[in-house]
Amino acid sequence: MLKLSIAVFKKLKIATRVFTTPKPKSLQMNIAFIPLRSGSKSIPNKNIKLFCGKPLVFWSLYALQNAKGVDQIIVAIDCKHYESIINSFRLPKVSCYWRNAENSQDSSSTESVMLEYINHAKLNGEDTFILAQATSPFIRSVDIDRALDQLDKSNASSLLSCVLTKRFFWDNNGTPINYDFNMRPRRQDFDGMYMENGAFYINKVANIINYQNRLTKPITIFEMPEYSAVDIDEETDWIVAESLMNNLLLKGDGFA
Repeated sequence: MLKLSIAVFKKLKIATRVFTTPKPKSLQMNIAFIPLRSGSKSIPNKNIKLFCGKPLVFWSLYALQNAKGVDQIIVAIDCKHYESIINSFRLPKVSCYWRNAENSQDSSSTESVMLEYINHAKLNGEDTFILAQATSPFIRSVDIDRALDQLDKSNASSLLSCVLTKRFFWDNNGTPINYDFNMRPRRQDFDGMYMENGAFYINKVANIINYQNRLTKPITIFEMPEYSAVDIDEETDWIVAESLMNNLLLKGDGFA
């Protein structure tokens, strides 16, 4: 469980209890939230660098915009240039929120700016909060809608996106983590492991306030294709990711 320091907690004046007036289900909101911060170290201005002809952040915003289950999209920014670019997309569900300076540092947690916005907007505890990442261009609208439906039909409190990987993992002591090397399984017989791809997390606002975390137990996993776990941290990653995007989504499965 992540916890803010007492000083930061007091400074943000974050609510210490959920908003207890329940909304009728028809009035509950599904709110998507993308935290953006300027000043990326590995790839300068990574979030707005052109990726397949559009700023990187455009692709996750486009998917959320076209997801039927998303009512509103908030982009937390700290830079006028970023605001101008976001507004230039002219996506009707999207609006910008200026995050506080103390939550725009290298050391700032995602939870801190989530809680800041939830408190600022006075969101209802029954609203659904979808945390999405600008650096996950492989999100499709159908992924968001299916994930919302999966969570709604499950007994889980929250959901995260993962990929199923059938790779063998070892720790730094030379001990296998997910298989017995004396009985090495064939790939087709191996169950594999789920790994976070960082694309999105879904939870109720009340849970986020109470636990100060994007996830709360019980948790359900929404599986996405393994290519969606490609990290975009270095220039070589960018080349690989663009190739995957062009061949598997923009020309292949269809970006829907």
